[in-house]
Formats: sequence, C-alpha cells, structure tokens
Amino acid sequence: MTSDKEITIIEKLKELERTECITILHAVESGSRAWGFASPDSDYDVRFFYIRPQSEYLRLEQRKDVIECPLDGELDINGWDFDKTLRLLHSSNPTLFEWNSSPLVYITTAFFQSIIPRINEYFTAKSGLWHYLSMAEKNYRTYLKGEIVRAKKYFYVIRPLLACRWILANATPPPMLFSELVESQLEAEYKSAVDNLLHIKKDMPEIGEIPRIQQLNDFIDENLILIRERIEQLPNINKKSWEPLNEIFLKAVGQFGRAPHSH
Repeated sequence: MTSDKEITIIEKLKELERTECITILHAVESGSRAWGFASPDSDYDVRFFYIRPQSEYLRLEQRKDVIECPLDGELDINGWDFDKTLRLLHSSNPTLFEWNSSPLVYITTAFFQSIIPRINEYFTAKSGLWHYLSMAEKNYRTYLKGEIVRAKKYFYVIRPLLACRWILANATPPPMLFSELVESQLEAEYKSAVDNLLHIKKDMPEIGEIPRIQQLNDFIDENLILIRERIEQLPNINKKSWEPLNEIFLKAVGQFGRAPHSH
C-alpha cells in the first residue's frame, strides 16, 4: 500500500518531469530506509535516472548532467542524466548498482526493467570492494573510536564490510537490504549484538549516542585488515566494451527522446 509520503515523492518526481522536460526512467530510495535501518527522523534519499529530448544530446556546449533539488524537509531528491549513468556504468560505479537494486522503487519503466540484466554485467568486483572498504574505514576512523559513539555509524561501517564479504563470496553486486547481508555474511556470534543495535537505532534520533560496543569494534578491526589483504591480491580486470551501452543509449533516446513523459 502506498503511503502519503510515497505519494508526495511521486508527485514531486512527476513535477520535475514537467519543469525539467525530462522522462524519469527509474526512481528509488537509496539511503537507510532502503537499507532497512532508518531512524524515526531519517531523510528520504530519492535518486533517479532520467533522459532528455534527443536534441539536448546533439548540442556542442556542455550541459548539466545532474538534477539536484534543494533539501525540502525530509526529502533529498537528485538524479543523473542517462548518458552520465551509462558512462559511470562502464567504469563499474558502485553507487549505480546500489540504486539499481533498491527494494523501494517509486517510478520505473518497462525499458529500464529490460536493461537491468545488462547493468549487472558491468559490475567489477574490485571496484565495488574498494568503494565499500573505503566507506567502512572512513566512518570507523571518524565516528567509532571514542568511548561514546553515534549508534547509526555502526551500520555505516558494518554494512559496507558485509557488502565486501558478499562480493568476495559471490562476485555480484551486494543486496541493499542490511538484513540480507547479515543473514548471509555475519557470523552467529555477532548477530545478537547487531539485532540489539537495530532495535536501539530504530527508536533513536539520527544523532543518538551510545557507549562503544567493543565486540563490534573487534569484528570491524579484524575485517578491515582481512578484506584489504584479499582485495590487494585480486587481479585488475579489463574494462568491458562500450558497444552494448551505446546501443542502450540510442534505444533510450529513440524511445523517449522525441516524446518526453510518454512511458
């Protein structure tokens, strides 16, 4: 059942289509609400892929390839032009795979659904691993070293570490839901500590603080070292062909570029 907030988000996206003269191909939730550990006051992090009329891609001058809306209360909305999306896909940008696998979809198109298998073909394990390891290291170093720490930051470290473990085990984009990563990649001895932390976080504001949980810090310390060692042993992988992406882009422009908003 669609909530009032989801209806508001979809209305805002439709308004963007009209004011920006674009067609939104796919729009999702990308933050803690999609990960499954939102706080009561968490923002809605709405991300989308869009395409412009064909003539916009035949201009010599550089044009903006992102749409960023001013923060509106709980709503944080921005999107990428489809040509930017496909260029980033060629370099296996990890953020793109996250948006692609979000369980909370606000708008989509049959066209976008048809290319999801092709998108996942461009996933490169080593790129994804460095992305998630860097995220874990930065959040750990910045937020979890003191005696009193921000509860939510444990998830911003443990989730990317579990994503790394998923990639090392499966060589595919990790699922977005934290619960899936925990079920698949976390040892039983840590699950009760993580469950307790989830209950605390869901009733606590974003900035809520707790005493450091040494058991989880030990898990983090160990995995940061092990995962870095594993990544450094992986071979570099050659980039994949541009041709399938060129074909996808031309198909999108042909289908949507002459008649914006007609899905």
